[in-house]
Amino acid sequence: MTFHKEGIPSLIITIIVVAIINFLTIYFFGGYPIVIYFGYLLSAFLLIVILQFFRNPTRNVIINDNHIIAPADGKVVVIEEVIESEYFKDKRIQVSIFMSPTNVHINRYPISGIVKYVKYHPGLFLVAWHPKSSTDNERSTIVVEHKNGQLILFRQIAGALARRIVNNAKEGDIAIQGSEFGFIKFGSRVDLLLPTSVKINVKLEEVVRGRETVIATFD
Repeated sequence: MTFHKEGIPSLIITIIVVAIINFLTIYFFGGYPIVIYFGYLLSAFLLIVILQFFRNPTRNVIINDNHIIAPADGKVVVIEEVIESEYFKDKRIQVSIFMSPTNVHINRYPISGIVKYVKYHPGLFLVAWHPKSSTDNERSTIVVEHKNGQLILFRQIAGALARRIVNNAKEGDIAIQGSEFGFIKFGSRVDLLLPTSVKINVKLEEVVRGRETVIATFD
């Protein structure tokens, strides 16, 4: 397990805050061991939160052209047929994964193929499980064309706490199943918009692991 590069600025800020907390507690409350002890506990808590949030666990993926794998860790909160209005403008099966602050927040390509479309949308910061978060929140949309000709759309969606979406995908890129394309900071959601012909392999409330769980298979 390693520490993700996106967390380096947050880690530096946290170390500075921890240093200030410890200096102030020792300087002003040096005669009160319980206050100093509390300061140490608060410092340790802050460091642990940052380290676990930006962790980058090692996971193996066996590329399977028939599989659509989870682009993120989290819980499946939506499985439904919808009309996708941004790109396809037709019926799709939406599978949404909610990432809590305790999940790994790295985002990975669910399939291999060619990146056909990338677009960033500014927006609101509704809670990630809100029904309108998919269309009203700040988000990035990516479409990848599989070698079988089918296209998969997926969105990184900011939540109430997420204030930065990192999306490194560019149109024309070669997407490799399981490889990283982005990161969302501090609680968020990823939507998959899949062809109606796929077979869904997950259920509502199921906990999935990015790069490992098979969300669906091509028919």
